[in-house]
Order: sequence, then structure tokens, then C-alpha cells
Amino acid sequence: MIAAAEAGSHALLVAPTGGGKTLAGFLPSLVELAERGPRPAFGPGSGVHTLYLSPLKALTTDVERNLMTPIREIGLNIHVESRTGDTKQSKKQRQRENPPDILLTTPEQLALFCAWDGARDYFADLKCVVLDEVHAIWSGKRGDLLSLGLGRLQQFAPGMRRVALSATVDDPGMIADWLRPGVDAPVTIVRGDPGAPPVVDVLVSEGHVPWAGHTGQHAIPEVYEALKRSGMTLIFVNTRWQAEFVFQSLWAINDDDLPIALHHGSLAAEQRRKVEAAMARGDLRAVVCTSTLDLGIDWGDVDLVIQLAAPKGASRLVQRIGRANHRLDEPSRALMVPASRFEMLECQAAREAVAENAFDWEPVHTGTLDTLAQHVMGCACSEPFTLDDLYAEVTGCGPYRGLTYEQYEEVVDLVATGGYALRTYERFARIVRTQDGKWKVRNAQTAQRHRMNVGTIVAAATLNVRIASRRGGASKQLIGGRKVGEAEENYFEQMSPGDTFVFAGQVWAFQGINGMDALVTHAQDKDPKIPSWGGSKFPMSTSLADRVRAMIQDRDHWRVLPPDVQEWLELQEARSVIPDAGTLLVETFPRGSRHFLVAYPFEGGLAHATLCMLLTRRLDRLGVGPLGFVCTDYSLAIWSIKPMDGLDLGALFEPDMLGDDLESWLAESFMMKRTFRNCALISGLIEKRQPGNEKTGRQVTFSTDLIYDVLRRHQPDHLLLKTARADAAAGLLDVARLGQLLARIKGQIKHVPLERPSPFCVPVLVQIGRERVGGGQAAEMILDASAYGFDEADLIAEVMADAPPELAGAQ
Repeated sequence: MIAAAEAGSHALLVAPTGGGKTLAGFLPSLVELAERGPRPAFGPGSGVHTLYLSPLKALTTDVERNLMTPIREIGLNIHVESRTGDTKQSKKQRQRENPPDILLTTPEQLALFCAWDGARDYFADLKCVVLDEVHAIWSGKRGDLLSLGLGRLQQFAPGMRRVALSATVDDPGMIADWLRPGVDAPVTIVRGDPGAPPVVDVLVSEGHVPWAGHTGQHAIPEVYEALKRSGMTLIFVNTRWQAEFVFQSLWAINDDDLPIALHHGSLAAEQRRKVEAAMARGDLRAVVCTSTLDLGIDWGDVDLVIQLAAPKGASRLVQRIGRANHRLDEPSRALMVPASRFEMLECQAAREAVAENAFDWEPVHTGTLDTLAQHVMGCACSEPFTLDDLYAEVTGCGPYRGLTYEQYEEVVDLVATGGYALRTYERFARIVRTQDGKWKVRNAQTAQRHRMNVGTIVAAATLNVRIASRRGGASKQLIGGRKVGEAEENYFEQMSPGDTFVFAGQVWAFQGINGMDALVTHAQDKDPKIPSWGGSKFPMSTSLADRVRAMIQDRDHWRVLPPDVQEWLELQEARSVIPDAGTLLVETFPRGSRHFLVAYPFEGGLAHATLCMLLTRRLDRLGVGPLGFVCTDYSLAIWSIKPMDGLDLGALFEPDMLGDDLESWLAESFMMKRTFRNCALISGLIEKRQPGNEKTGRQVTFSTDLIYDVLRRHQPDHLLLKTARADAAAGLLDVARLGQLLARIKGQIKHVPLERPSPFCVPVLVQIGRERVGGGQAAEMILDASAYGFDEADLIAEVMADAPPELAGAQ
């Protein structure tokens, strides 16, 4: 890294977790600063020398602590400070007046810097930008905004070097291409020592793997025993819902009073910081966490990482394993806990991928236009710009190299007028043209509102969860006190006062909503509701799905699996068939008064849900009378009034469903409105935060729904409608992956009519009654499981009936 710096080259360092990436990224800057001599108080050389950007606020705090240790011990006169959304305003003001040598911050703060009046002078001395954990951010909207921010900094400081730090990835060249300014700038790829291979075990609870489920509840006692035998342990789960559930379950059996903590993104910043500080001091034995602790944080001496439920991707698993034993010469220890038999296959596939250093593939990403609109607005807030100069700057950024001038003009027009259908409304005219042909922000108030709304992370509308107290005695109004955290607004809209729920590891009673606050009091109820605000589950990666399909088809491979899972696969072969990796197995059977179609694409819940919506539309047209569907990451089930075993399945799964069927569904779907809302917020067309006021989620939704309906009627080709459709297809619907699936299975569908459910059916059928289902008349209905007889024990008994004695162990 020092050699790359001396050569003046941009650099991408690819190394495993614990390999010393962060210090290697900073070392050239430390060398330069140590050799610089006394820093001038004013003028050239007095500004920020190195800007460090991390995708996680917690990581900035961690790096500040770890970077200051060598600086102090060597006795270097180098000033390091961090700046995030949690930093006090007085400190932010001081940093602006007296910048540190090294400033540690986040991509969102960079977007804010780019919108500063005077940003060009502030960053004129910038020599280096260090991007940490770049693999986690480069290929989405945060990466788009970050790339545009880097392009802006390069204009302010043309000699600035870009340094990116990445965990091991499948194709470093893609990140290097994203990193480079322009087309020809050299980027040196530095590869770190791979270090000791990790030790990854899979927990088989009492020698038995459950047929279905996703919480891992059956294994909680053994997870607790693993905590007792180990030092500091991180227990990773995939959603905030699971984090609360697992924390509560462990606490209920914590007879040894082990110090166990909880860490996820909805908790109040103060509580997260307390947990992080306790981890750094070594005061905790375990932390139940989500992806908030995925990235390069070095929290003291972590002895063991437990992945509870399947990891959904080899790269994510490697990242999480790397949290244990942050030493290159010692193997990290990890324990995977599958929650079901299909998850057992996924965990084994992930374990083998890690052993082979096979990482998840990244799709090619094109820069998004709502993100570009936000950046254009930020540039106008900072200083006037000409169209041609900014176009040259933007097309020098990796994700936007293919941007046409016509697309660019359409984006600028959106910022200047809101688009053709909205140009008569003055509130959408946010930038104006000066007499010399440059574009600038309309006024100071518009600039202030923009700065309050930068960033591309658009979570569901949230309320602050606050402990309530009565002002002036028992009969008076409830007021909000200490903030416990944040949770989605629509979660509380389902509640009545007095309802209880688990949040931040405690049981609360809901009292009501006051403005942006959900008011709660402590509750003693031992059987609370569990929060359903857990965020979306990760989809299983394409490469891991390929491995799972290959494992199922390969009988020799089954030998690495637990005996009950092997016998389950053998029973599936006896009752139905084991599909080839390139084949889609579709089973049909009657049960009670309903008829079922179950398929096994193994393409993840997002793609499966989209496929189900499109299939039910086709089945509706065929007069089959589909009633609903459910899906998992591995399979999907549709049920109907009429039999489906006589259908032409080749025609049913024809790829042309991604044409008219998809378009007509999107046109009437609430999903498009939700996606449009996000695009409108990111582009700045709608502003959630305003001076002295913040719109509630309902107010934002009302505003964006109104604009959506106007644009649909009067300008159906509006930039944000096109962007919303592309976003829905790529994200919420996983259309690209669905298209690959439909192309792969064309002419390769294996239909097996059955008289009763097969062993593979059980995990998806038991979801009926547990999850909201869609399709036909059942679009917003929660099914009663007992009406269909899908009790798990009864279903397993039915599947096991008449099983050969040698396969009785499958139960």
C-alpha cells in the first residue's frame, strides 16, 4: 500500500477480515503526516489531509479508537476526529472551523459535505480518501451517491488518491473499475495474505434437524451451552425480529446470569454505544446482533461467532466469521445453527464455499437517476455549476459512465421543475438558472431543506419509542420521556392501547401515538407480542442456491449430512423424485377441498413471491380459482379450488410472464407506490425533514401517493416513475433473477402428480396460517392453519405413514 501511494496510484486492498486492512489503508497517510512537520494554522496545508468513509457509524468509532492507539504510542502529532449523524452540533461546527488531519465519517456525511457552501475550499488540501468495507456498499444506491461524492472531491483536489479496503470478493476488478476516476486512471489491486482457514462447524441439535422453521428456537439451550464454554460470543441473526426473539429466549434460560446484550439498528444510538463500549472493555459474554455488527469492527477478544439460521450467502458468512479472533495467524471459530432441513443443506453448502474460498457473485450495477438528482441538487447548494462541467464530472464516476446527455438533462430538469406535469408548482423548482447560464440553488431555505434530507437509506416510516409518563398526575396527558429506539409506524398502527410487545430486550405496553412518538410503559406480561418490524430477510445468493441444487442432486454428497436429513432426502426420492440441478420439480396433489401446486426453484423468497403473484394471475385467467400462496427461500405453494395437475406447466411457466403480466400487476400494485415514495424521497422531490418539523410516514405517503397518481395520469414516462419501476424490478421483485430462473427451466420442468404431500412439501405448507398470503380473493387474508389441517406434527405423520422401516429415522 505504501508502494502504491509513492507511485501516486489509486489502490484497492483485498484481504480477509483480521488481516490489518484498516491500518494498511491509513499507513501511507500516517507516513506523510509524520514527515509533514508542524501544521499551519491557516491557508494551504491547514485542511483535512485524509478522509475516511465507513458504511457503519459504529465502525467510525471503532477505527478512531484503534487508530489513536498507534498514533499515541509512536507519539505522532496527528489530529484524528470522527463525525456521524450522532455527533453533537457544537463539535461539527468546530470541525468546520478547525478541521482535523484525519476525519472519519460516513457516505451520508460526504453527501452533506458536497452540499456545503465553501466545500471546495474546505477540501482543497485533501490528499487521500479511504473507503472501508467497500464490498458492502459499492453496488447499490449508497455506492452511487458515494461515487458521485468522490467525483466531486476529485474536482476540489485533483491530486487526491482513492484507497478502497475490501473483504475477499469474487471479482476485485469490478470494484477497482467502480473506484477509478475516469476510464484510464490506474488502480493497483493489492491482495493480502489469506491467513489461517476458519473452523466452521454445524450444530445438529440432539442429533435432530427440524423439518421446518426459521428461528432456530429448538437449539437455544445448546447455543446457551456454547456461550458458557466460550469467551466473548457474537450471535448473528438475519433480522431484527429474530434478534429480539433470540435475546429473549436466551435470557429466559440464563440461570448463570451471563452478561448478554442486544444490538440492532432500531435501538437508540445511546443504547448501541453502551453495548459497543461494554464489548470493547470485555464486559460481555455474548451479543445477539444483526448486520449492524457485520462489518470490520474489532470488538475486543471475540472467541466464537454463531450464525443462527442460514447465512444466505458465502460472502456474508465469511464476513461474520471474521469477527472471531481478529488475528491473521489463528483460525476464526464459527458455529452455524440451521433452523430446518433445507437450511441444513444451505449451511453445508455455505461451509463448503468458505472452505473453497468461493464467494458470491456480484451483478453489474448501473447508476440510479434518483440518486443523481440528489447529487445535482447538492452541487447546486454548494456552488453554481454549468451543465457541461457537471456532466463531465458525473460521467467520470464508475456507475454513470454510460449516462447519456439526454438522461442527464432529464435529471437536471427534474431538480429544476419537478418534470413536465409538475412544472406549474413553484415548490418543485429547487434550482434556477443565472444570467451567465449556470445553475444554482433557488434560495437559502431550499438549500437548508436539502441538507436535512441527504442520503439514500430510506427505511420504512418510523416512530420514536419513548417511555411515557403522565404530566401533572394520573388523570393528565401522557408525554414521551427517554427514547428506547425506533420501530416502523405501521407496526403500531395495528396495536390497541395496552397491547404488549418485545423491544430492546424488554416487554412494553403500548399506550398510544403522539406525533412522531410511540408512547410505551414497562409491562410484566410474560407472553408479549413479538415485533414484526424486522426488516426484509436477505435473499439467498445465486451462487449459494446453485450449490444447494447441486448438493440435492448428488447422492454421494448426502453423506456429509446428518442421518435424519439423509433419510428425509431418500424418502423424498421414494415418494416423489429428487430433481436434477437444472430441472424444476413441480408437485401437485389434493388435500381436503383444496388442490395444491408446490415447486422448488431455490431462488430466494423475493423471486418466489414475484413468481407466485404472476402465476396466480395466469391461473385466474385459466379459471383454476387460485386462493393464495406462500413461499420460502427454497419453495413455493399455490392452492386453488380446481385441480392443477392437468395444466400445461411449460406454458404456465413461460418467460413471457415478465412482459404484460408483470406490467399489468405493477400498474395496480401498492408496491409501485411504495417504491415511488422511496425514489421521490431520495431525489428530493418530497422532503421528509423540514426546519422545526418532520413529516410522519403517513404524511409522506399521502404526499407521494398524490404525486404518483398525477404523474400516472399526466406524465406516465416521468423520470421517477421509470426509476421506481426499475427499482421494484431489481429490488422488491428480484425480476432479473426470476428471468434467469424461467430461462433455465424452459423445457426442464419435472411434474409429479401425488396423492398426498411429499417430504419436501412440509416446510412450505406449515407456513400457511403463519404468514400473510396473496393472490386471488385471499390477497389480504391471514389463513387459519386448522382449516387446512397444516399442523406440523400431523403433516409429518401423514408424510411418514407407510414409510419403509429403514427410513423411519427421517421423522
